[in-house]
Amino acid sequence: MTATAAAHGSDALDRHALDAWGERFGASLVVPALVTLTGELGAGKTSIAQAICRGLGVTEPVTSPTFALVHQYRGTRAMVFHLDLYRIGSPHELVTIGWDEMLGANAVVLVEWPERAGAMMSAPDHRLVLSHIESAPDLRRLVW
Repeated sequence: MTATAAAHGSDALDRHALDAWGERFGASLVVPALVTLTGELGAGKTSIAQAICRGLGVTEPVTSPTFALVHQYRGTRAMVFHLDLYRIGSPHELVTIGWDEMLGANAVVLVEWPERAGAMMSAPDHRLVLSHIESAPDLRRLVW
């Protein structure tokens, strides 16, 4: 999980299209993979994580790990670790939740708020950036 991710495209998507994009993305991921999900509050980071998990064959409900920091799911294609780092007080808290083990696993690691990890964040395989579109509140801009 050391490849440098570069932007490949951008699109304005409604919720249905964002879900479909996320499922296709998840189905096409090469495992292992580190995927960062960046965007302001309410931009759709958890929603796209849910869709990616469906694409990876996760059938159980995927919920926001805001308070737990990490949720683990078993998909038909891969194990998934879904992290939300919004509430961590220090990047060193990642050690206590098994950060190195997650990155070393043959798994997909989805990280919301990756900037909170500081220097502990490895270069992701894929960067997904979501943002609100002021003139179209039902759409999200996705850059990948």
